[in-house]
Amino acid sequence: MEGVAGIATLDQILRGGFGYARAQELMTEEANAAIAGAFDGGATEVVVNDSHGTMDNLIHERLDPRARLVFGAPKAQCMAEGMTAECVVALFVGYHAPAGAPGVLAHTFSSHFGEVRFNGSPVSEAEVNALHATSLGIPVGLVSGDDVISTIATEAFPGAEIVTVKTAHGFSATDSVSPRVARDLIRESAARATSGATDLTVPSLPSTFTVEVDMPSPLGAELAANIPGCSRTGDRTVSADVTGPSEVIGLINVLYELAAASERTRLAVVNRR
Repeated sequence: MEGVAGIATLDQILRGGFGYARAQELMTEEANAAIAGAFDGGATEVVVNDSHGTMDNLIHERLDPRARLVFGAPKAQCMAEGMTAECVVALFVGYHAPAGAPGVLAHTFSSHFGEVRFNGSPVSEAEVNALHATSLGIPVGLVSGDDVISTIATEAFPGAEIVTVKTAHGFSATDSVSPRVARDLIRESAARATSGATDLTVPSLPSTFTVEVDMPSPLGAELAANIPGCSRTGDRTVSADVTGPSEVIGLINVLYELAAASERTRLAVVNRR
């Protein structure tokens, strides 16, 4: 949702916010644009994964009925759930900058994470999800979002369609194109990505899979260090070597829950004062 045109504030992306219902509509219509574009480009089947927050944001009755919808949480492969080796191309719609980057509502999986690194380098959600796609032989054909994730995606996914629907003016401020313009761009790009999917290159998987996460507090790092294979490498940092993309996402899923639990514990005390 954070990378959708017309969205920039926490009030829009959090359930219960005054802007959330409208943001649901904007998210649903960008999904519809990608679905329509995929079918325009020759797709015979489209699977959509609702990947924001609680993962039940899309308005089902307004979603293009030609598509199937994977929704709800937790899901074993999180945002990559629903990908199979039968898929031809992955389209990443509404993506955003990683934690620490100057993008709109930038974060990586959890708003509580300071940063997520893979093999020593900071990564976005798009790059982590692409690892799972790569393991299945699926290329990334499209990424839409703000200018910050667009720059990252251009380098990470050569040949992919990059759709910049807004320019970051801070964490919760943006200069956005009209949602109608964004939908047209996404539909056209999704069609090109789908029709040209066989020309896209699937990169080789790395030989090592080391995940580092900066947790929100020392308590979060203490809890995470109890995961078998996970070690505390800093006051707030934990690290683990895993065997492949599925384990990368699985570890991040667990750390996400521990980060949230540690913050609930801390804030329960803070809010009493």
